[in-house]
Amino acid sequence: MDTSKRSIEKRSDDDPKVASAIDGLPFKFYQYFVVAGLRVDLIQPGRIVCSLKLPARLLNQNNSLHGGASASLVDCIGAAAIKTLGSTTTGVSLDMNLSYFDTAHLGEEIEIDGKVLRMGETIAVANVELRKKNTGKIIAQARLTTYLAITSKL
Repeated sequence: MDTSKRSIEKRSDDDPKVASAIDGLPFKFYQYFVVAGLRVDLIQPGRIVCSLKLPARLLNQNNSLHGGASASLVDCIGAAAIKTLGSTTTGVSLDMNLSYFDTAHLGEEIEIDGKVLRMGETIAVANVELRKKNTGKIIAQARLTTYLAITSKL
């Protein structure tokens, strides 16, 4: 149990320099941290396909794609697919279901394919699939449901 506790509590925010550096990161830093290096390969109404050469910053302690990074990619690409249908907002994620089937490693090229399944006035649903680009083998599949904020007519 002690090992588990230490792995989670790897804290450096006790150091004022580190805390200041973390607090000084730009707005929406995390989103850019995840999507930096992403390339759009295909974009059409209701669909977007991107590729990414997997960088070290998105790896877990087993040197494979981190589950949290996968979830962030699903959120970003799902929202981008929704925007291809003319939505003025990507809204807020209400629900995400993510199933993992394989892993990806440093330098491996992955493909992220987002498709809108339903676009209503206030709710949108997208399917996002992460695949190994060279083989097409599925890494993860997800369904993302978002609430689309209603614009005021005033």
